[in-house]
Parts: sequence; C-alpha cells; structure tokens
Amino acid sequence: MQLSIESMVYGPEGLAHMPDGKAVFVMRGLIGDTVDVHLLEDGPRFARAEVREILEPSPYRVSACAPEILLCGGAPWGCLSRSAQHAAKRNNLISTLTRIGAFSPDWVNARLQPIKFAKDAWGYRNKIELSPTTIGGKLKLGMHAINSPEIIPINSWPLFEASAAKSVKAVVGALQYLGNSRDLQLERVGIRASRRTKALEIALWTPTGAFPRAQVARVLSDAVRTTSIVRVMSKGENKARRVQGVEALSGEGSWTERIGSETMRLSAPSFFQVNTAAAEILIDTVMDGLKVQPHETALDLYCGAGTFTLPLARRAEFVAAVEAYGPAVRDLRRNLEIAKLDNVDVIGGDAVREFPDEEADVLVVDPPRAGLKPEAIKLIARSGARAFTYVSCDPATLARDLRRIEDEGTYTVESITPVDLFPQTYHIETAVFLSRKE
Repeated sequence: MQLSIESMVYGPEGLAHMPDGKAVFVMRGLIGDTVDVHLLEDGPRFARAEVREILEPSPYRVSACAPEILLCGGAPWGCLSRSAQHAAKRNNLISTLTRIGAFSPDWVNARLQPIKFAKDAWGYRNKIELSPTTIGGKLKLGMHAINSPEIIPINSWPLFEASAAKSVKAVVGALQYLGNSRDLQLERVGIRASRRTKALEIALWTPTGAFPRAQVARVLSDAVRTTSIVRVMSKGENKARRVQGVEALSGEGSWTERIGSETMRLSAPSFFQVNTAAAEILIDTVMDGLKVQPHETALDLYCGAGTFTLPLARRAEFVAAVEAYGPAVRDLRRNLEIAKLDNVDVIGGDAVREFPDEEADVLVVDPPRAGLKPEAIKLIARSGARAFTYVSCDPATLARDLRRIEDEGTYTVESITPVDLFPQTYHIETAVFLSRKE
C-alpha cells in the first residue's frame, strides 16, 4: 500500500490515511514521506503499518548519525529535522489540549508560547541506561527496540554526553567480559556523565544477595576512569521492584552535576533531568513566571532532589518541599547542606497526605507522568497561593488536569511554554503558569 505521511503523532509513528479515510500509524514514516508500507494490524478504527520502502523522501528527512537510530526506541525522530520536530511537538501539544482538555484552539493559541530549547540536538543526555540480554550464550548490553521487547546490542549512543561517548563501549566491554565468566544478575546498567563537573558514575542494578564487588570494581576501574561505581540492590516482583539499598563499590558513591548556580549530588536511584542545559531553561521559565519575592512562602510538590527547591529557596523567605521517594529526599537534604540553605522544610511523603499546612504565596508542582490526583488540585486551590506553575512531562495528563483546574474555578491558565528537553524524540516538557482568579 502506498501512503503519504501527513503528520507526526505523539509516539514513534507518522500518521497517514487510507483512501477510505481510515487512520494508519506508520512506523518509521516521517511527515512528508511517500512510502510503501506493510500492514501490521488492521482494526475497525485504525491500522498500524511499517515502512517497506521510501518512495519519495520527506523534505524534512535528514540522515541519522548511526544505524541503530532506526532500530532502538531512544531516538524515534532521529531522521527528522529539528525545525520539523519542534513544529510537530507544538502541534501535538495543541491537539492534546483541544482533544483531551476540551480547550478551543483559539484558547490554546492565545496562551501557547514559542518552544524553548538548548543548543545541542545530539550528545545532550547526561544519562544512558542499558539492558542485559543473552545472544549465543553470551551476555550483551543494549537498548530496547522500538515497540518491541528485543534488546539491540550497542557500543555507543549518539544522544549520550559527547565528552563521555567512549565510556559506553568501555563499560559494555568490561561487563560483557565479567558476565561471560559468571552470572552478575544484572537488571540494568546506568551511566551518568557530566560535561561540567567531569563526574562519571556507573550504576549496576541487581537483586539483593552475593555479588563480586571487588572484582567488578577493579575491572570497571581499569576499563574507564570513573568518579563513582555503585550497586543498586532491588527486591520484589518485576513491576513493583523496590530499591533496598545502594552500596559504593568505588569512588564517591554518588554523581555530581552543576545546574545554574547550584551543585547537586544525586544517588543512582534519584531522578534528574537528562538534559542539563535544557533543564536550566526550564528552571528559568518557572522562576520568571512566578516572580518570587523575598518575603514570600513557596511550596514545591513532587520536588525530587531539589531541581526547583534550591532556586526557590534562593528567592523566597521559606520553602516547604514534599517528596515521596526516599532516595530523593535524602539527596535533597544533602543538596541543601551543600548549598548552605536553611530555609527549607523537607517533608517526606505523598504530596496529598503530607500537603503542607503553611499558607503559600507560590507553588511549583512537577508530578510524575500520571499527573495530579483530584485531591491535589483541591488542596492547591485551598493553599491561598497567588500563582503556581505546573511542570508536566506528559501532554495527555496535563490536558486532563488543566481542564479539572479550570473547572474547579480558583486558578486560570496564563501561559503554556513547551521546553524541548528530549531532541530526537516525540517527548516534550511543558511549563504552565497559572494565576489565582480575582
């Protein structure tokens, strides 16, 4: 079947339509392509297909810098020009807000700001995660294929921090050498690298139990110059595994990054934005919108290790910061000590159950992909804050929550700013500034 790709969806596919109007989601099809496709699924409402041959390439198509880009799920838009990526991300955000949030296109366009982004489109990620697989009886490390459980072995990844690019091959080689003589029980391997601090950490995720600590530390240290090698021990069923502890095998036992004027230390299980330069733009966007005053009180919900807590504490008189994940809470307390900030109350626990009693002037909420619980929206409305910023990594849950917030009636959306933290992918971070209605 010959199809013309009309747009990019929020996912790795391009969107086309059959002659009868049925939507077709085409794997590896890019906006502007004319392609011959093979149908994978033909349902009553839509079909899925993959490209067999590009008959006429899109004017927005560019050459990917590595063949694994076409196979792995880490860069599904790697062959699409950056300007086309930005246009598609903006259109997807508008579409989601109108479809799921039931906002009019005029309402969205009146508030939507130009997309913000950092310079680097490749080599920007401070973190890469590798998954183990066995091929021919030998341990291999790689990345998940697009829409598949298959692991594609790799020795490099063009999205990873360029200054540490060679470390990927060295780590893979060392662990494959170790793994082919004994079972390391690896669940995944994380590598974090900082262009600014030169810190390089290797994190080995394994079950609890015996582990050849000294041998692993020695072989990895011989293969690559690290500042930290840690083992993250987990326990439980696959979908509900919990971190039981982190042990340092070599070096500092944590990873250090500099973001803005702050130096932050992160333990391997703690979340940190993978694009440091773009995260700085996100922080500036949030702070510029809130315009925090020195006499004000701020709340930071789902605060993590302190990405927004620290700049809030530099500006406000007092900050209450709430985070449920234990490793991140410990990292936040350590980062406040490093920053010599004593005007923050760190609260460990669920943002709804542990919602601070203090009346707030401003709030920042940066929830996980699932978005805000309805109870959280009610508590924010009762906080008395003059304004708050909602930072979202998922347009669908953002649209749902903004509709709930507008319907609740206490706050209204003033501006919506997309920030491209994830070039070469369909993902987009969004900072929404809301003000209290008079």
